Amino acid sequence: MKKSWQTAVLVAAILGLGLTGPAEAADKSTRVAGKKAAHKILAKPAKHSTRHKAVRAEFSGKKFVHKAALSDWEPTKLALYSASALVIDQATGRPVYQKNSDVVVPIASISKLMTAMVVLDAKLDMQEIINIGDADVDVLKGTRSRLHVGTTMTREMAMLLALMSSENRAAHALGRHYPGGMPAFVTAMNQKARALGMVNTRFEEPTGLSTNNVSTATDLAKMVAAASQYPEIRNFSTTAEARVDLNGRVQDFRNTNALVKNDHWEIGVSKTGYISEAGRCLVMQAKVADKPVVIVLLDSVGKMTRVGDAQRIKRWMESPRFADINAGKSV
Repeated sequence: MKKSWQTAVLVAAILGLGLTGPAEAADKSTRVAGKKAAHKILAKPAKHSTRHKAVRAEFSGKKFVHKAALSDWEPTKLALYSASALVIDQATGRPVYQKNSDVVVPIASISKLMTAMVVLDAKLDMQEIINIGDADVDVLKGTRSRLHVGTTMTREMAMLLALMSSENRAAHALGRHYPGGMPAFVTAMNQKARALGMVNTRFEEPTGLSTNNVSTATDLAKMVAAASQYPEIRNFSTTAEARVDLNGRVQDFRNTNALVKNDHWEIGVSKTGYISEAGRCLVMQAKVADKPVVIVLLDSVGKMTRVGDAQRIKRWMESPRFADINAGKSV
């Protein structure tokens, strides 16, 4: 009798833990041939057909502390593992889902979308050759890069690598080669943020390595929507992979967001981000359930959780229950 009771408890525990299992990996899809850019690039753009609930997420100066309980999981509602999340229906401008959307947090490499917009707004020559210098080496986090000091490339190439592969040295070089240098570039970033109504956003540098690059999910939704108006950002941020000839050395670069290679997704803009203080982040402009939406996921707890959260949002919006909610039916 005791053994049967213990077995029942074990089964119940396993079923309970199943509610919070790891996010499913993105579906594999065939790579699609793409376009040519400078430096003999052969890019393969994505194919377009177009935590439990965190009770508290506090920024302690170095790291967020997540506190959650299994009892916070509500099977009748969308449950995401990201500490902050926001889904905006672009057709109406209304939020479809929001969670801690006005909490100010570090945003890591999501910053690179603003970097790209500032460069494009300045209408600089995208075929101008720029270089990777000592000043572009990361001294904040000590991250590595395959772009060695002395590497030269077009401004267009630097933007591709910054948006697709989140190359920090490429993003920093874009800011450094801006008219007036880095101080003028950072000023332009913050001016652009204010122009977009991003009232809780501040940029200190173009890569996102600084924890002083901060924003909210609400503000970032505005930035992603604005970025989706730039064809270059749409193209570069959703390029799945590229083979690039840099100074006579051919290198392969891949997109940091596996979903751009997933045939079930129609993604217009994509950007990932990660530093320890910000956690795993993901922003996208996409078409889900025949609706243009902006998705912002900040401070996800696991390496694949941000992708899993995006998949959960997609399934939820495509479900009959979501259609009933939109139609005003009781569920």
